[in-house]
Amino acid sequence: MSTRIETDSMGEMAVPADALHGASTQRALLNFPVSGRTLPGPIIHAYGLIKWAAARVHHALGLVPEDKAALIEQAALEVSEGKLDAHFVTDIYQTGSGTSVNMNVNEVIANRACMLAGQPIGAKDPVHPNDHVNMGQSSNDTFPTAIHLAVAREMSDRLLPALTQLQAALTRKGVEFWDVLKIGRTHLMDATPVRLGQEFNGYARQAEHGVDRVHKSLKALAELPLGGTAVGTGLNCHPGFAARAIALLAERTGIPFREAQDHFEAQAGKDALVEVSGQLKTIATSLFKIANDIRWLGSGPQCAIGEITLPATQPGSSIMPGKVNPVMCESLMQVCARVFGNDATVTWCAAGGGNFELNVMMPALAAAMLESIDLLTNATTLFRERCVEGITANRERCLSLIEHSFAMVTGLNTMIGYDKAAEIAKESARTGVSVRALCLERLDELGITAAELDAALDPARMTAPDAGLVGAGGA
Repeated sequence: MSTRIETDSMGEMAVPADALHGASTQRALLNFPVSGRTLPGPIIHAYGLIKWAAARVHHALGLVPEDKAALIEQAALEVSEGKLDAHFVTDIYQTGSGTSVNMNVNEVIANRACMLAGQPIGAKDPVHPNDHVNMGQSSNDTFPTAIHLAVAREMSDRLLPALTQLQAALTRKGVEFWDVLKIGRTHLMDATPVRLGQEFNGYARQAEHGVDRVHKSLKALAELPLGGTAVGTGLNCHPGFAARAIALLAERTGIPFREAQDHFEAQAGKDALVEVSGQLKTIATSLFKIANDIRWLGSGPQCAIGEITLPATQPGSSIMPGKVNPVMCESLMQVCARVFGNDATVTWCAAGGGNFELNVMMPALAAAMLESIDLLTNATTLFRERCVEGITANRERCLSLIEHSFAMVTGLNTMIGYDKAAEIAKESARTGVSVRALCLERLDELGITAAELDAALDPARMTAPDAGLVGAGGA
């Protein structure tokens, strides 16, 4: 492999001849061959926007000549658009402030700018990675800014639409299944009847809350620490730089970012990211519940609940012909489990990595959060497309389970009293004879008519808020 020699403050370093990174990045490659996983693309693309905004503002402030600023802006936009992704090579598990990533970005933009100016890679002329690309900045303020920017964009552009579309799909199923009566379940045991549409409306509401949680997260991410430089004091940064650069980022992304009210809090603490990770965990909790319920409702199909049928997506067994499994539910549930673990990682990085004026576990924190968003977005979309939208109701099965559930006796409480109703329920459980059949045999004893019995055991009546099921007690 042919190489070129670049230098940094520690001396000379051999770098691959065609690489856009420089000596500092190459040292990071040698120091951190940990996982083989680089920082997620959204972090790099966010960094490109930060460097673009910085160059534009520094030119406007008279600190960078127009020709140099134009070169930086063009190269930085290429970074932000993912055109130079192959040149970002530092491992996730590196220096905890993200210095290696920041220098990787500075060097790539500087070298690309030199290429655009017709100069050789590594010339540092007309653009220097530290003096020009990194002007008025530090890894300590740019890396947390990049995290906020990347997380907010991913949640706004990807996760929010996925959850909104899932909510709409579940709402449509709620309408479609409204007339399907089925048995309710509490403690995994038969309870009074519900509508299948009511269950799906409940799932839709959970998804709607997920949408709200994304919006809350965007508010938590709005403050950016850009401008604090090394420790939050803003040393070597023009006093007008941060507000103007952040205004450009807000305009470019459509997200109302603003300068942090207190740079020491924004730079040293990661509370906002912990809050957002908690919202992601809550969203995952909702999705797990939805997927797990749907998995159970479709179980069987002959020998379990079987109240709904899930779309068949692939053979379910290598040995049992014809078996089809709820694989889309299982995929989403595994993603949710991963998000739960990532939330613990974020919490540990934020709490354990924060000392005095800097957090030193930010790359792992960023990778965990962005993985959670990516996984939730992808799995939610697939779950909607390949499961929810194709669910059908097994109406006859739903009605059969209602009729043979002794929980139906609850509808008689106000007519014959709890004790008599309990006796009938126990007899139904013991004999297998339905509640309706047992009551028909003893109408005189119970003091009710056949018409009154039919009304009391009408499952549709029991699903209404005004069903009058007083005295049912407990769950």
